[in-house]
Amino acid sequence: MPVNVLIVGAGAVGAFYASRLAQAPDVHVSVICRSNYAAVAASGFAVTSPQYGDYTFTPTHTFANPDEARRSNTSWDYILVSTKALPDVSDDSEILEGLVGDNTAIVLVQNGLGVEAPYTKRFPKATICSAVTIVSAAQTSHGKIKHNRWTRINVGPYLPHLDTGDAKASDAEAVARNDKFVGLLKAGGIKDADAYDHAKLQLVRWHKIAINASMNPSSVLSGGTPNGAMALDDELYRHLKGVMEEVLSTAPKVLGKPFPKEFATTEQLLRSTQKNTSGSKPSMALDWEQGKRMELEVILGNPIRVARERGFEMPRMQSLYALLRMAQENREKLKQQSKI
Repeated sequence: MPVNVLIVGAGAVGAFYASRLAQAPDVHVSVICRSNYAAVAASGFAVTSPQYGDYTFTPTHTFANPDEARRSNTSWDYILVSTKALPDVSDDSEILEGLVGDNTAIVLVQNGLGVEAPYTKRFPKATICSAVTIVSAAQTSHGKIKHNRWTRINVGPYLPHLDTGDAKASDAEAVARNDKFVGLLKAGGIKDADAYDHAKLQLVRWHKIAINASMNPSSVLSGGTPNGAMALDDELYRHLKGVMEEVLSTAPKVLGKPFPKEFATTEQLLRSTQKNTSGSKPSMALDWEQGKRMELEVILGNPIRVARERGFEMPRMQSLYALLRMAQENREKLKQQSKI
């Protein structure tokens, strides 16, 4: 039986992983597109990659919207969501209404903390697989995907009851569905795809928060400075390191578990960033420059609130969050005023 996979959010990251999943035997990958629909429907995705070469990925179905996907009456084994997580703007779990069946697993490839909550609330019986990726990819124009470097993706079943209680009988099925999905990624050539348990995956999310919560806001507030340039500046280096250490020292207290020894230290993360001479900016800086809303809540707000609920404060992150949230609110007010 073929495996049917639906990609919601077929931008650079979603399209790249879709193109690799489609290389696995008997996997049919379809996409829901937005602005790139016409180009993808006509010619598929043209992918360039230093690792996989140049190739074209033609989805099994290319849908212009969720309603078209619903009308296809396809039973989806996996729905991979790679939209930006903006809970202060919209609840993207609503997109999946009518698409999640009894045997559908939802894979969330999204930045930030707490992204799983809307999906578990709306689909309490569905298997949720939480994924963290480090991949450099861009959609240079509609349907044109440029993969630059990295393919690492860690995926784990989201089983929050294990944080405070015992396992459930249904956990084994969630683990099996998660392992199967990672197997599909490996079959598609993603050699550094790994299946983690619930606890380790959440530690990975916090570890990536240390990177995103330091780099993203700092780039915006420093006028769009690229990651590599920030890490090479003495004062910004101190600042970035301070934010990272604040996150990495707080997370084990919140989760009650230490970070695995193989996880990179702040010094290792910053040394790696210093080697990035591409001039690339973090996503939050690009969103700010393009007048889009930023992923403030899942990258900054949610971690601050989770830690605060457990009695811990993160003052460096709180300062970044307060400043950027107000800057965004002020800009949104100006936009509304200009329409009057």
